[in-house]
This record gives sequence, structure tokens and C-alpha cells, in this order.
Amino acid sequence: MLVSCTLKNDTVYLPTVAKTEAGFYLNREPVAVVPAAETDLLRSALHDVISRGNAVIPTPKRDAFPLPVLPKYAGEKTWSAFMRGASEWKIGEKDGNYEIVQYRKHHKNGSWVEDQDHKIEFPAGTKVDEVVERMIAILQAGSH
Repeated sequence: MLVSCTLKNDTVYLPTVAKTEAGFYLNREPVAVVPAAETDLLRSALHDVISRGNAVIPTPKRDAFPLPVLPKYAGEKTWSAFMRGASEWKIGEKDGNYEIVQYRKHHKNGSWVEDQDHKIEFPAGTKVDEVVERMIAILQAGSH
């Protein structure tokens, strides 16, 4: 399971994340847009997107690759404009083990990569509620 959380201008963007048959992930509709300060709404939105899981979809063809879904929710025209000033985290779960990883822009090629210095691995048996509460604390701390 993979969940994407993007914080921009005190707002959290939580897309539905699908896994392609090729194995990579894509952000899709629906997208929850929640003020970072609204703890109860943020908690509910995180639980909702986690409960959706990651549907497996056909791998899009190169000439039919979908446009990014998040920029329009922030009134931006491009992915790079949307990500300017944004911060991104992923919640991952495999075999009941959770982690939260912050992403950073790679200085050489501009892609977004895991920041191993900002990775939280939860002990086996950690409940999803604890992971959600930690993600909320991170997002609210990153908000202005």
C-alpha cells in the first residue's frame, strides 16, 4: 500500500494512488484537499485514502500518459509549478509494516527521490491509527 501526501501553502493534497501493471504508481482521482490545520478532517481523509488501497491499472501508453492530477487543485498549470514550494511524503505498508518517507528534489536531474534522512520505520505491529497520527503531526509541523 502506498499513500501520497503533498503539503503546499498549508493545504494537504491526498490523491488516490493506483499501481500500474508495470509496477509504478500514479496519482488519480478522487483527490482530497484538506487544510493542514483541520486535524479531524485530515485524519478522516487519510483513513479514507488508505482504505481505498492501490488498485492495479493497465500501464498507460507513452502517447496517452495521463496529466498530473494535483496541479489543478491548487490552481497551477504544471507539475513543476505545483511542486514549487511543496513538500511530499509517502506512507508505505508492506506485510503489516509501515513507514513514512519524505521526498526531496534530486539536485542533478530534478526528479523526486526518497530522503533517507527523513524516513520513519514503525515497529512491526504498529496500528494504522498511530501512523496516521504521526503523519498528521508531520504535516502540521511543516505547515506555516
